[in-house]
Amino acid sequence: MENVGALSLLLAFCVALFALFSSIAGAWKKNMFLVAAARRGVYLVWLLITTASGILLYGLIEGDYRLQYVAMHANKAMPLLYKITAWWGGQEGSLLFWSWILACYGAVVVFTNRKQYKTMLPWVIGVLMSTQVFFLILNNFVVPPFRVWAIGRGIIAMPDGQGLNPLLQTPSMAIHPPMLYLGYVGFIVPFAFAIASLITRQPGDEWIHTTRRWTLVTWLFQTVGIVLGMGWAYYVLGWGGYWAWDPVENASVLPWITATAFLHSVMMQEKKGMMKVWNMVLVSATFFLCIFGTMLTRSGLVQSVHAFGVSSIGNYFATFLAIGIAATVWLILDRLEFLKSESHLESVVSRESSFLFNNLVLLASCFAVLWGTLFPVISEAVTGEKISVDAPFFNRVNIPIGLFLLFLTGVGPLVAWRRSSADSLKRNFLWPLVSMAVLMAGLFGAGIRNEYALLSFGLCLFVAVTIGTEFFKGAAAIAEKDKMNFLRATVELTHRNTRRYGGYLVHMGVVVMFIGFTGAAFNKDSVHEASMGQSFRIGRYDLKISDIKDGENDNYAWMKAAIDVYVDGSKIDTLEPERRIYKASRQPASEVAIRRRLNEDLFLNFAAMATQGQGAVIQAYVFPLVSWIWVGFWVVLFGTIICLVPSKIKYSYARTEVVGAVTGRRAVEAHAKS
Repeated sequence: MENVGALSLLLAFCVALFALFSSIAGAWKKNMFLVAAARRGVYLVWLLITTASGILLYGLIEGDYRLQYVAMHANKAMPLLYKITAWWGGQEGSLLFWSWILACYGAVVVFTNRKQYKTMLPWVIGVLMSTQVFFLILNNFVVPPFRVWAIGRGIIAMPDGQGLNPLLQTPSMAIHPPMLYLGYVGFIVPFAFAIASLITRQPGDEWIHTTRRWTLVTWLFQTVGIVLGMGWAYYVLGWGGYWAWDPVENASVLPWITATAFLHSVMMQEKKGMMKVWNMVLVSATFFLCIFGTMLTRSGLVQSVHAFGVSSIGNYFATFLAIGIAATVWLILDRLEFLKSESHLESVVSRESSFLFNNLVLLASCFAVLWGTLFPVISEAVTGEKISVDAPFFNRVNIPIGLFLLFLTGVGPLVAWRRSSADSLKRNFLWPLVSMAVLMAGLFGAGIRNEYALLSFGLCLFVAVTIGTEFFKGAAAIAEKDKMNFLRATVELTHRNTRRYGGYLVHMGVVVMFIGFTGAAFNKDSVHEASMGQSFRIGRYDLKISDIKDGENDNYAWMKAAIDVYVDGSKIDTLEPERRIYKASRQPASEVAIRRRLNEDLFLNFAAMATQGQGAVIQAYVFPLVSWIWVGFWVVLFGTIICLVPSKIKYSYARTEVVGAVTGRRAVEAHAKS
């Protein structure tokens, strides 16, 4: 079976190479037979990589320990879910998974666009297949997944495998990496259409209309992957946090930032014909940051709990990035004349300027995170000494940036296109600003002195009032005109323009998440070595170890501490954090216990047995408002899905209407002057 898998990957490489050159030659010579052959090649690549992936997955499930990858990442005692998870749990398998998702995306794109975009599609196939060829080079010649154990000329099988890393044996890891991969890989589609439009000098913004929904879906996958990763870090790693500015965490958020900027600025191009070069740069940067993030995880360039370890594979990624970035920069510079804006910014106080500021601030955040991530590597290369950059640096830089972005989220709906008058600004900003000031004064009176926390809570209310006002005004008008109740009118309003009001819901979800982030300013933590029956205190909670149990199963041995939780002398709960030792790898892992409430989480980690063996070392944390992060995520998810639903009323974003109106106005003015 391993020979069939290896042969499938080798054939996939050959077919992808053929599809690449066939599509380019077909576009160059305008030969539709070559283009058709390239399309069929894309489907065949998918079939071949799917075959190889199925063989590897079968080996993991059935325990074919002749394969080195299976022996290193699975064992007999692992549940079926984690045997499947092992597909992307190691270097070779994860890169095959990358190739398979790319092949799926390629097949879907080619099939859904087979009867349209005949000029662009061959170049889209060329971009997709060039990336596919690169990853198949890795799959075939650098980190092949079908290596076998051999002594002399004989193939042997290990009696059992080492098993998956214990930190990865959690349900979220069956979802978190696939979601991130769907985001990482999916961003190649808008990039491919953007490059194809540049090469073919397409008139208008056809590539944006084609890929807008695709970009939004991919952005959603990336968002889900990042938040699932935050949840995994929160309840699996045992250190009590959901974000540590770890290099690989940063690598996942970098393309998310640029994609968010692109989704905002693309509306400027659709409505006003502005920011064309900017959008090309953003969509290209998003794709290359996805490749960069994949490289960080696998090259050993940075140290991370998420990384696969030191590997020479980084040189291949660096070469691919250098060639791809150089070619993209040359193409954009060569087409600058084609990318000229059709209108200009008329006023600083306008919705156009708010989009521009939003983009600039997002890019500043992206640069700060990228610089902090790479600074240890740069410092070691220049001075020979690796200077680490820790979480305080990222917090000092990104907290003000995040608050300014939150402010702009509220400002956007309050200002008009082109320019806003002083009267309209006063009318629109009055109640949001008053609400913000009253809340901040009340919180200050309640004893909160953290400046960032006060400002964050105030801005959250500012944005919430802004968004609520937008919904209220629109729904009230519909309710009065169509004689329906307010709730139904709100649904009708959203359905009439899902893109706008779904976007507002996404912003509201971000507000809710910011409430959760702000709670981190009031975190409490302590470490206690307590004997059986001994109590200790954190925040308003008194904790007492009532029992310690142990046991084992085929996969791991465990110890569990039963800890009674008291508030004001009354028992309110019993939490049972667990400590595990996995038999195959001899690695420890924690199963934390969390008492979740909207106001705060009580978080307990069984760190170790006490020195005398009669108690336990317990890490205790109180995290105010952290549950609001997960609630906010669901609101973001719901809002994004609403954005994907077609609007009941088709709103035209064609700038020809805008340009025509402006031209007509100027003609009238000229006639009056004459």
